[in-house]
Amino acid sequence: MNRISEISIFFPFWNEEKNIQSVVEKAIPVAQRVADKWEIIMVDDGSSDKTLEIAKKLAQKNSNLVVAANKVNGGYGAALKKGFATAKYKFVVFNDGDGQFDFSEVSKFLEKIKDYDMVIGYRKKRLDNSFRHILMNLLKIWDLVFFGFRFRDIDCGFKLFKKEALEKILPLKSEGAMITTEILAKAKKAKLNIAEVEVNHYPRVYGDQSGGNIRVILRAVKESLRLWKELSF
Repeated sequence: MNRISEISIFFPFWNEEKNIQSVVEKAIPVAQRVADKWEIIMVDDGSSDKTLEIAKKLAQKNSNLVVAANKVNGGYGAALKKGFATAKYKFVVFNDGDGQFDFSEVSKFLEKIKDYDMVIGYRKKRLDNSFRHILMNLLKIWDLVFFGFRFRDIDCGFKLFKKEALEKILPLKSEGAMITTEILAKAKKAKLNIAEVEVNHYPRVYGDQSGGNIRVILRAVKESLRLWKELSF
């Protein structure tokens, strides 16, 4: 794979004090390998543990590491929006900060990005509980009915963008989990070219998932209906 000139990498973190250092330290050599100029943005979404403290210590040791923090926990969408707003290079990739992806697989995305506006991952085998699998399938049906698109893994937390294409779908409004639907719905409306690549998914070792929380689900439904109204599908 040829090196690219520059890339902004960001990880959203919320109460990931046991994961953040490992996730970031594994990403550094990958960034050095794939790009001439790079930054890793550690987005803390109002964590109540030591996530932000650890992020600041890591940034003190490496000038390529950047801390971006939301004062209060706003949700997955709020974290992604913070990352997008902070990213400065012409390629932007985000990867969930829970350690369930191997960031070195970004090479698969970079191989395709020259011919596409966005490259999105789909999990080869999703290693979540059965309820999360049910939610994933319901989301696929929901997005097909309301927004007219179909992808293998809508909410996979591994996506790469050309910054010029990303700017065509901004601003994003969703604060919660429906951010991924908003990204894809707006990309569809903007007629962006999207490629899908397979990635591996690993069990969560530390911390808890919040995606199956009933409040998260209800918020997602509300945001989805607002998005549908906004885009006039």
